[in-house]
Amino acid sequence: MADLDPGAVRKLFAGTCDFVAGADAVEALPAPTLPEVAFVGRSNAGKSSLINALTGRKALARVSHTPGRTRQINFFKLGSSLMLVDLPGYGFAQASKALAAQWQQLIFAYLRGRPNLRRVILLVDARRGVMDVDQQAMKLLDEAAVSYLVTLTKMDMLKPGAREAARDAAREALGGRIAAYPEVFATSADDRLGLDELRAHIAALAGR
Repeated sequence: MADLDPGAVRKLFAGTCDFVAGADAVEALPAPTLPEVAFVGRSNAGKSSLINALTGRKALARVSHTPGRTRQINFFKLGSSLMLVDLPGYGFAQASKALAAQWQQLIFAYLRGRPNLRRVILLVDARRGVMDVDQQAMKLLDEAAVSYLVTLTKMDMLKPGAREAARDAAREALGGRIAAYPEVFATSADDRLGLDELRAHIAALAGR
């Protein structure tokens, strides 16, 4: 992926970022108009905190301490060139089976049917590593031929010596995954670790 001018990246993420729409059913999804980058991960993996940190907002995406609260797909227009998409978390054990099935149907209907989707940022809590439910999500993304980038979150909660081990373990989990981006990113919303690297990656997708 070609490197962008750092100034252009800063300009994109320092500009406007506005809520466009929320969809709790396939028929409510807005028409695809701009390149989209979607964020998905296990419930409570730090998805909303990371989106807020990337965009420099405090409450663009709602942060909840109750796993499974996000139940719709939310669309945010970043500048005039990119749409950020906040997908509901998966793998929330206390959700009813019917509700969990409904969420999964909505998420993967979006993933499979969105022609302007450039990449999925698949978030994994660094403290827990790639879990079985994350592997299941990767399998579905592989089957749908949707490109995804595994990004570790909450790296600040690991001791420095454990951080590279967590990244190595995540890289190993990508073995044989046909739709996975070959690198693993590592981030912390609180310490701002890895945010510039991830911003540059996302910004490069706007022109594709």
